[in-house]
Amino acid sequence: MAGWRIFRGDGARHDDLTQLPAPPPWRFSREWHPIEPAPAGVDHSEAHRAAPFIASEPMIRAVNAALYLRRPLLLTGKPGTGKSTLISKVADELQLGPVLRWPISSRSTVRQGVYEYDAVGRLQAREDDETSIEDFLTLGPLGAALAVRGRPAALLVDEIDKSDLDFANDLLNVIEEGEYEIPELRRFKRAQTVSLRDPFNRSVEVERGQLRAEHFPFVIMTSNADREFPAAFLRRCVRLDISPPDPEQLARIISSQLASHQSTLAPQEVNAVIDAFLQASGEVSTDQLLNAIFLTVAMHDKPARTFDDAELHELRTTLLRPIGA
Repeated sequence: MAGWRIFRGDGARHDDLTQLPAPPPWRFSREWHPIEPAPAGVDHSEAHRAAPFIASEPMIRAVNAALYLRRPLLLTGKPGTGKSTLISKVADELQLGPVLRWPISSRSTVRQGVYEYDAVGRLQAREDDETSIEDFLTLGPLGAALAVRGRPAALLVDEIDKSDLDFANDLLNVIEEGEYEIPELRRFKRAQTVSLRDPFNRSVEVERGQLRAEHFPFVIMTSNADREFPAAFLRRCVRLDISPPDPEQLARIISSQLASHQSTLAPQEVNAVIDAFLQASGEVSTDQLLNAIFLTVAMHDKPARTFDDAELHELRTTLLRPIGA
């Protein structure tokens, strides 16, 4: 491991996560377990998202701070700035397996993130069916992240600013303690270990109805800055505001994302699209820029796409329309 960085952001997979020291004494006071080596055949399904993504220096520093402190990383910024893709880069490099994704809406609750209980299905089950309560319980993304053993899981809580006013404080309690009790299991399976299914349909063992994290999951929460959060919530997060990329960063992003079309990218045309993007004063997302370049600059040969000047201008104007317009 070079220096203090566990996550380096260069895309090379490694197992330096096993060298992560114990958490601070005010975090996870229960017995600490060293992180186990990555298992053979670890799932690398995040690679297709991770490979073209370029993590900035502020992102790399914030990720490492979150890893050492066992705190969630709250990313705030405009849509399309890579907030929800960073976790794929981390999960692939550190070999954390597939990301558990939890998209948030105004109806989301922390309990739904932990588990779902089909009470109606259980009531409708015939008395002679060989079913038990665990047949009607499934773990949500947060619950699955708490239940993982051996190595931390990667959890994305996406667009948390869409939640209702109580959500952040409810989530704070689970994040702070790293545990959650499932009442239905406590009531009916008080002294037993049961197997539940997680969002990837994997079997996860839960003992005595208690989900208790052995390792704090690596958590990224994203926000489009559409609302404010309680101070108690914010102080328990590592926070990073992501600024729109500058021209040099844009050039690197385009080169990385469209690497397979590099030979068809005419620099003059690319610069024209970038100029239009920059003139929008940050109200156009980076993925809109990539759309415009892909459609109007790249791959002119397969298949052939030609535009007259007026059509090209109108098409780029449509693709680069400001988000607030």
